[in-house]
Amino acid sequence: MTERPVAPAVLVEAGAVRLRVRLTPRAARDGLGTIEHLADGTPVMLAQVRALPSEGAANAALIAVVAAAAGVAKSKVAVVSGHGARVKTVRIEGDAAAIAAALTRAAGS
Repeated sequence: MTERPVAPAVLVEAGAVRLRVRLTPRAARDGLGTIEHLADGTPVMLAQVRALPSEGAANAALIAVVAAAAGVAKSKVAVVSGHGARVKTVRIEGDAAAIAAALTRAAGS
């Protein structure tokens, strides 16, 4: 599997994109933010959801936010690592170039 970074937190794979996010639950609004770097230098896209971090509610809200930003169905988005942590990796299936472009635009707005 060959990965190619498009934006620092967006990695393009064959038929999918992986996005590293730092999730803030219990936020005032749902949405994606800018790309920041963690203390160890890892690039992440900031994400906020209003949902509480219990029983998977925040992860489900994150999936909805990412799907809307990427222009894909929620069924094409999955949290693949970091289920109980703030830093997560999300996989989005579909047209990788279009998804990466949409996520890059979301990070810039």
